[in-house]
Amino acid sequence: MHDPVDLAGRLVALDTRGGGERAAADLLADLLDDGGFDVHVREEEPGRANLVARRGAAAPPTTLTGHLDTVPADPAGWSFDPHAGDVVDGRLRGRGTTDMKAGVAAITVAALRSDPGTPLQLVFTFGEETGCDGARTLTGLEPSPLLLVTEPTSNRVLHGHKGVLWLRLVQEGISAHGSRPDLGENALVALGRVAAALHDHSWPTGTTQGDVTCNPGVFRAGTQPNLVPDHAELELDLRLVPGVDAVAARERVAEIARTAAPGRTPRIETLIDLPSVATDPADPRASSVARVLGHDGPPAFASYFTDASVLTGLLGDPAVLVYGPGDPELAHVTDETCSAANIVACTDGLVEGLR
Repeated sequence: MHDPVDLAGRLVALDTRGGGERAAADLLADLLDDGGFDVHVREEEPGRANLVARRGAAAPPTTLTGHLDTVPADPAGWSFDPHAGDVVDGRLRGRGTTDMKAGVAAITVAALRSDPGTPLQLVFTFGEETGCDGARTLTGLEPSPLLLVTEPTSNRVLHGHKGVLWLRLVQEGISAHGSRPDLGENALVALGRVAAALHDHSWPTGTTQGDVTCNPGVFRAGTQPNLVPDHAELELDLRLVPGVDAVAARERVAEIARTAAPGRTPRIETLIDLPSVATDPADPRASSVARVLGHDGPPAFASYFTDASVLTGLLGDPAVLVYGPGDPELAHVTDETCSAANIVACTDGLVEGLR
């Protein structure tokens, strides 16, 4: 009998920080192949691969998905090895424990424990953290009535998530000597004003998924102190809700920029545009599984995005549930951990939900 905590630890020991997912895909492929699944691993870039595994053809399959990559982790800032993969005081330690190798392990072990006659489709991707890069390359998936995403929810059932819009603002200026800034146009200062205004702006609130948020996350400008910067770039992470689409959000950003830096409006480029995902709790494709997994109450939604933004279109618009063992508050943090008990409980819940 496979142990999901042990499998999660083995996955954490593999370095998939923005690459190297092929090693994790191969580990899972061997287990699923032995378990009777038809397994396909496709390496789209050197060391980067998606895995699709199928079993049963009597009916459209339930699809379960997770991503194999993690965000970076600098060992200098950690109190333990980011790839420890061990359990201390009841918690699995290391980068990706919460987001989301514990969820990947739970899917795999639950699938292996489930009734062999249950039609299943497992989809494990590379590059989710940088905008669902792996999911975008997938083709030939079987249409599914239900998509289960094991992103971190602390084993709470969520009915979807916000959309995401990443923008790059590019500000041009005029270079001059640092001793004569009056002769130049400082792109850094102009775009800095825009960054502060975007950060401080009161963004709209949706009816179901909370507030729109805007995080100025990257700023690039200047080469040395005695040179007026003639070029600056700002990258934004906006999380969108139904009622505020990418077009409206981009227009709002442009309006704020015009007000914050009159006459110095930056150029705006779209980097990532992924829609929000929402499933009606009464949808019969999801409601019975949600009850088995413990849902009782109004619908809730994740603030982060998932591969569901891309996969729903590839799967024929299934109902979506997000349910995973990781703690959302520990995703991407230093000294990331995940409750071992949550991993076991998630696996058991998925087995029951797939009956």
